Amino acid sequence: MNKKKILIVDDDENIAELISLYLNKECYETEIALDGEAAIQTFHEFNPNLILLDVMLPGMDGYQVCTEIRKISNIPIIMLSAKGEVFDKVLGLKIGADDYIVKPFDSNELVARVGALLRRCSVTEEVQPSYDSIHADHVGTFVEYDNLVINISNYTVTFEGHNLEMPPKELELLYFLASRPNQVFTREQLLDKLWGYEYVGDTRTVDVHIKRLREKLSDKYNWSIFTVWGIGYKFEVK
Repeated sequence: MNKKKILIVDDDENIAELISLYLNKECYETEIALDGEAAIQTFHEFNPNLILLDVMLPGMDGYQVCTEIRKISNIPIIMLSAKGEVFDKVLGLKIGADDYIVKPFDSNELVARVGALLRRCSVTEEVQPSYDSIHADHVGTFVEYDNLVINISNYTVTFEGHNLEMPPKELELLYFLASRPNQVFTREQLLDKLWGYEYVGDTRTVDVHIKRLREKLSDKYNWSIFTVWGIGYKFEVK
């Protein structure tokens, strides 16, 4: 079985080497980049399955690196930072990160989050929606609505006839809700289902991802991501 490849981006070489050691013990293949420019170059050369990205980098910082990579790839990105403020976490999630870990972190938690995110990006939903349709243009497990197709097998979203670029976590959230139309989920339930029990997060993480989805999708059709005030969210089909 091919090893999963992790790109570690951190200007502190000692920390980067330590993270690499943890991941190597779990049979991951790793490469290290010490600044933003090197991160972009190594991303293209190494073709990793996941990026661990420090925020504070010389020159191009982690937010800029994340933004640049999101223009061309939906690869899972976990941001690492000594900044634990809500603003910093929200900013990281807004620009396309899938998770955010505050330094100093426990090595077991880091490895668990890497494993959880990789599993979610490689394993399709266990629950098959009963209303999957057979369509010549789509193969695998998907849900289809008016001008919207969400394919969880190959992690693609087609909206109004065009491929819509979307980070893995956003796509998983959209698929989860759309495959259970008109069913209401609390923020805590969504965190548990999509981020997993390893994720010690803030329910605002869900709100940020919902906001990003709404910015990419129109509300002019007979479906929408609907806020149930005081409870959570649902994919409403009229």
